[in-house]
Parts: sequence; C-alpha cells; structure tokens
Amino acid sequence: MHREKIVIGLASTRREVFNAKAAQDQKDMIIGKLHRMEPHVQVVNIDDINAEGLLFSESDVPKVVEKFKKAGVAGVFFPHCNFGSEDLVAKVASQLDVPVLIWGPRDDAPSRDGQRSRDTQCGLFATGKVLRRFNIPFSYIVNCRLNERPFARGFSQFTAVCGVVRAFRNLRILQIAPRPAGFWTMIANEGELLERFGIQVTPVTLSEVATETKRILKEKNAEYERTYAYIQSAMDCTHVPEEAVASLAALKTAIQKLCADTGCSAVAIQCWNELQELLGIMPCVANGILADEGLPVTCETDIHGAISAIMLQEAVKRHSAVFLADLTIRHPENDNAELLWHCGNFPLSLIAEDQKATLGRHFIMPSHCPGTGEFSLRHGHITVCRFDGDHGEYSLFLGEGKAVDGPKTKGTYVWFQVGDWPLWERKLVMGPYVHHVAGTYGQVAHILYEACRYIPGLNPDPAQPDMEEIERRLRN
Repeated sequence: MHREKIVIGLASTRREVFNAKAAQDQKDMIIGKLHRMEPHVQVVNIDDINAEGLLFSESDVPKVVEKFKKAGVAGVFFPHCNFGSEDLVAKVASQLDVPVLIWGPRDDAPSRDGQRSRDTQCGLFATGKVLRRFNIPFSYIVNCRLNERPFARGFSQFTAVCGVVRAFRNLRILQIAPRPAGFWTMIANEGELLERFGIQVTPVTLSEVATETKRILKEKNAEYERTYAYIQSAMDCTHVPEEAVASLAALKTAIQKLCADTGCSAVAIQCWNELQELLGIMPCVANGILADEGLPVTCETDIHGAISAIMLQEAVKRHSAVFLADLTIRHPENDNAELLWHCGNFPLSLIAEDQKATLGRHFIMPSHCPGTGEFSLRHGHITVCRFDGDHGEYSLFLGEGKAVDGPKTKGTYVWFQVGDWPLWERKLVMGPYVHHVAGTYGQVAHILYEACRYIPGLNPDPAQPDMEEIERRLRN
C-alpha cells in the first residue's frame, strides 16, 4: 500500500551560554539517527540557515519558517541540544500550524568541577510553558538518551500523528449518491464539516458511476484487466456468473478513476439498492479491493465512517488495510466479545490464514445480487474508531481489542474481544455514535488520541485503553 512521505522539519536549538560545539555534535548525532529510522520520513534540517545549523538567533526565525513552508512540512521537531531557546521555538511553531515535537537528550553527570554541559530537561520545561502561552499544541518525548527506546518510539509515534493530521486536514470524500432514505444514522452535516474541519464532500450520482463502469467494461483497460485477474485468483468465483466478476472489476476501476479525477482520498457509497438495478451487483468486493489499495470505501453513504477510516489508516502508517464494520451482536458465550460484521466488504488482505475467500451473493437483498465476499478475518490485535457528532460537537471514539474464535456467519466478519464490553456498549449507545466503526490491525488508539490534540473541535473519547494507559504509551 503506497504511502506518501511524511516531511518533518528539524530545527535543533541551543542557548548561547552553553558550549556551541557540543550542541552541534549532538545535532549531528540526531540527524544521523533520524535518517536511519524510518524510510517513509523525509527530514528537512536547517544546516544551510547558519554555520551551526542550530536555532539560537532571532534573525534566523523567518528563514527557518520560509524553508519549512516551502518544503511542505507535516510537523516540526525541536531537539534541545542544550537548554535551547524557548522563545524562538514558539515563534517558529506559531507560524507553521503543524504538529510540534520537543525533546532533549538526558544530561550526563556534572563534571568533577560541578559544571553541567546541557541542562536540556530544564529547557524542555521552559519551552513547554512558552508554547502554552502561544496556545500552540505540542507533543514531547520523555527526556532520555538518543539510543534509548523512548526516543525511537516517540519519534515514530509523532510521524504517525503527523500523517493523521495531514490526511484529516486535506480530506476530500467522494460521495456516491445520497444515503439510503431510512438510514437517519448516516446523516452528516456537509457544511459543518467544511466550515469546522476543512473536509470537502464531492458528490456524484450512481448514474455517473454506472456510465463509467460500463465504459470500462467495454474498453477493458489495463487496470480493469489487473483487477479482474486478481479477483479470479484471490477468490473462489465458481458461485457467480463470469459477468459479475467483470462488473466488479470495472466498478472498482471506475471508482478509482473518479477519485483520481476529483482528488478524493476516501469514498462513501450508497451500496443498495439502486446500484443493483443499474449494474446487477453488490459493490462489496470492489470496496474491499480499493481499501487494500489505500482508498477506503464506506457503505451506506457513511461520510463520518469515511473520515474514521482515513484517520485509522494513517495511524497505522498504512501497514494494514482498514475495514468498516457493523457492531452487530454479542458473542453467544463470551460476554466481552462482539461481532464486527458487514455484508462482504472487508479487505482480502485481512483474511484468516486457513481460508480462501468466496465471491458470493447477498443473503438479505431480495435480488440476491452477486458481489459480496465470504470470509472471516485473522487473529491479532485490532483498533477501532468512530468519528461522529451532533449539535455541532464532534468526538472520536477509540478502542482496542483482539480477534477471537466464534460462530461462523455470512458475509465478512471477525469476533472482537475487549476488556469490558458493557463499558463499550454504554459509550456507544449514550454517545454521539452509530453502529459503524472503522477497524484495522494494530494498537494505535494512543496515536489517534494524540492527533486530536492538533484538531480543534474534535474530542478524543477512549474506552479501552483508558486515559492512564494512553498516557503511559505516549511517555514510554
């Protein structure tokens, strides 16, 4: 799954009263460490701003800001190579409106004559205070040594947070047709999403999608051929006619093209029942393939679900595909397990190891149209989230659990065990949430929680892990 590089501005800082050469040496070690850490991160430093490559002079602030804006940084990291210049950090950060990370290396013991070389921890306290005065949200890595685990983990967490914030701020959703008439749960305020968060919704009709699908069916371009071959190889297609496979491949290719043409990075589709009249298929398998390729598609025109999926996809750095599921029924024997289910739209990459997916027909729709996937998901840790709101207030529900065994059912599904299901149920029923959640493999609730720090008007609402566990992860 392709992931665009995250560009991080690196503005190492020092204070005049401490040894400049020692600060430079520390800065060089930090740069070397960062270049070795994450292949999808591009670090832009300030070595060309002054002879030291350090932020310590007021006159350099505009130059640093200009360079980072030109580079399109998604976040800025301010290592304190000694005490640092808290005022300059705040002045740079205040002009960029991106996530901010501060850290300083743990100090060595004082020398024999009592001298100290850095006092970095003291400087972090000062910078934190000044950033708060500027109303600048920020993250930090606990005062530790460069080669210790908290540094690597903290920087990796920060780059994930930057990815979530960048995707959220630049989100454009392709809305294919209005929501199904009876689904009041899927009501979304398009104007409010634009005004509050800058999220754009681009509507197209099912007729437009059907026309493009039929054109691709006739022309059979390279992307269509690739998708058709993939469905045939990845799924048991013996239960549906060949033309259904062809239509699914064409529909997937059509949605992909419409997103490329409109600059959309997620889709909310009215998956029934007009689509069945136009094309004779359910879109479920096409939706799952698109999710595997980094383009989440949510059912029943769930715009808030699409927002949830994009945030979760970036939180795991696209290492795992995202699925949209109904919170359906409690496990008949496990009081803390819930069925995450949908008609057949889950990404094929998440299938249980001992299975081959079946291309089937929808078991509820009167037409029994083909196009659904039939399989369960693999075991492992799962994070779910739900962006939702009402009355102008928005929250992000967060939770983690694990896939467990349970009874077989139709469609695509996974039995999901948590620590205290009644706690989850109360939050979901009483909060501004619906029966849809986005899910993926990994434990990233703390990443989403921290991302909310940089999204004004979005309140994190964790179930499990709770606040104490999230804070522990963020500092360790």
